[in-house]
Amino acid sequence: MNHTTIITSICLLGLLACGPKKATESAENEVNTTTTDTLKYEQETHLANLKQLTFGGDNAEAYWSSDGQKLVFQATRKEWEAACDQIFYMDTRDAIDPNKVPKLISTGEGRTTCSYFMPGDTTIIYASTHLAGADCPPTPERSVDGKYVWPIYAEFDIFVADLQGHIIKQLTNSPGYDAEATISPKGDKIVFTSTRSGDLELYTMNLDGSDVKQVTDGLGYDGGAFFSPDGTKLVFRASRPKTSEEVDTYKSLLAQNLVQPTEMELYVCNVDGSDLKKITDLGQANWAPFFHPSGEKIIFCSNHKSERGFPFNLYMINIDGSDLQQITFDTEFDSFPMFSPDGKKIAFASNRNNGDTRNTNLFVADWVE
Repeated sequence: MNHTTIITSICLLGLLACGPKKATESAENEVNTTTTDTLKYEQETHLANLKQLTFGGDNAEAYWSSDGQKLVFQATRKEWEAACDQIFYMDTRDAIDPNKVPKLISTGEGRTTCSYFMPGDTTIIYASTHLAGADCPPTPERSVDGKYVWPIYAEFDIFVADLQGHIIKQLTNSPGYDAEATISPKGDKIVFTSTRSGDLELYTMNLDGSDVKQVTDGLGYDGGAFFSPDGTKLVFRASRPKTSEEVDTYKSLLAQNLVQPTEMELYVCNVDGSDLKKITDLGQANWAPFFHPSGEKIIFCSNHKSERGFPFNLYMINIDGSDLQQITFDTEFDSFPMFSPDGKKIAFASNRNNGDTRNTNLFVADWVE
């Protein structure tokens, strides 16, 4: 799901007051580029050597290469000629330069989302609307009949590009939404979300787009899926409308390529969809899950403690739903956590240290068990 949709629209509705109140913040043109732990909160004991990687705009969904050295991410920033989300990548070993423009991977046309390194780290998978037009697709109203909504752009299809930005292959071409693709650590499968069945369901396919198989079939939005470290399981976020009114609302919004994301919980299943288990029952929005390197825990984003829709912070829970722990303690927004393949680092997006702006930036830290 497009991160600017998530972050900016919540800001516009007043559900997420973008702009932290930390003493370490500075004005946007004098941003704090420190690599010390002044960027983290005292309670964040699982993080060390927190480093800020971007300095302005909306940056999110940063995912590691298999060698743990590079990150691919999506960003909206006029200085980078990205009027809406485009795909960039960076080498985390490079010196921090707030004025450096990362390498553009996407075409620069349409809107993109959900990029991920393919096996070998020489190609990137991502979703894009560019075949439907060079302009950014229109952004719908953030509220429909008083309900906060996300757009589900039917023009999204999934592509593979090299690191120079040349598209090598188009993997999907069915009508409707195809996006949110991630790769198995085994290097054999892609999981993605599609509306090809008439609902937002999870599917798997081979790396070349063949052998498409439906994984989920419950009514509601199934998305944001990731494989377990051994490639045998999936974790994902899902809405599950139950009452007739909830079902009617969900179907009505989906017919308009919209979805209401304010009630989502986390589920785990085998790659074929069997042994499906709900692992959270916290209320409000629980999303952006990712497996801990052990395969026994899930890190995720949630606002379940929030009375007004914010803040969002990172939490961790066992895959059986036990031992919920709070990981970050930001006053506004932390999300999209991802462990490096060796489990030594974690990348995430945050509103911290943004100089009282609405900017969402990327951060990386050493992980402390």
